[in-house]
Amino acid sequence: MFRRLPTLFVALLSIAFPARAGDWVAVPARNGVSLKSYLMKPSGLGPFPAIVALHGCGGLGSGGDLNTRHQDWGNRLVAAGFAVIFPESFASRGLGGQCNVRERSLRSKDRAEDAFATAEWLAIQPDIMRSKIGLLGWSNGGTATLSASRDIRAPKGVEFRHAIAFYPGCKVMAEEGFRPRIPVTIFHGLADDWTPAEPCQKLNGVTFVGYPGAYHDFDFPDLPIRTRKAAYSVREDGIVTVGTDPAARVNAMSRAFAIFKGM
Repeated sequence: MFRRLPTLFVALLSIAFPARAGDWVAVPARNGVSLKSYLMKPSGLGPFPAIVALHGCGGLGSGGDLNTRHQDWGNRLVAAGFAVIFPESFASRGLGGQCNVRERSLRSKDRAEDAFATAEWLAIQPDIMRSKIGLLGWSNGGTATLSASRDIRAPKGVEFRHAIAFYPGCKVMAEEGFRPRIPVTIFHGLADDWTPAEPCQKLNGVTFVGYPGAYHDFDFPDLPIRTRKAAYSVREDGIVTVGTDPAARVNAMSRAFAIFKGM
């Protein structure tokens, strides 16, 4: 499962970057929605390659701040020379966290439209390289990333160069005969009991990388292994397991950075 990675990317993961400030911006989305989005950029005039990053079922964070995973990824992407934008799909529509909600009003294809709108907005910014925009998502946002990668629709006037999904839910995608229109890589914990890896392994046309013994949120920085309740679970009691797997985290993040650097 693991292979030798470029020293540069492994070193990047070993550094604890200080929190970098960003700006909240309003991105016009479909159906009159204004997406409250957090934009982080490197110093200088650019233009910069950019990443659209889609949060999981808990949203971006609480109290107007990014949670630790999003801040950590944002810090590292900016340090590597990328602009990164986090559209907040839930709070922008007056919704709270959806992790314990079974009947969700916002579907993966709706969040895919958010990703398209965000890419279209980035493409007209003078300091963004419109030809080098990537897509990244975690869990519910990973499923939305897959939805945004399908061959049935696309953003207008711009395209993602590569899509990366961390531990998405793939059951519906597999049942619907998922076919990607862009390169897609999935990183998944093989012990995940929240969004199981097996359906993702069945998807055609994607690169799947699995990590034995890793649970959901394995790339979250310094999250002790613990259990919690969730609306969906492999287990009958509705309990899921989350937590950091340090080796899987370094390997997956290093591979993800290498992919985006090669866009």
